[in-house]
Amino acid sequence: MANLKAAFEKAVAESKSLPEKPDNATLLQIYALYKQATAGDVDGKRPGFSDMVGRAKWDAWNAVKGKGTDDAMQAYVDLIESLK
Repeated sequence: MANLKAAFEKAVAESKSLPEKPDNATLLQIYALYKQATAGDVDGKRPGFSDMVGRAKWDAWNAVKGKGTDDAMQAYVDLIESLK
């Protein structure tokens, strides 16, 4: 667990200095996995049509609902590694 937490924190730091900016779909996946790993399942109401960015983020996070913290951390680490 400690190794996974350290790898996750390293991946978070590395996500800020990727060689090229990922596309929007990948950015949403990064966001969703980070939120799932750090905050658990999404809660609250889905944002309305006027908040398109918030709605996209909510939808992405909701798509990984139920994924455990460790699984979300590992998926995040794997995703960041694949983008380097």
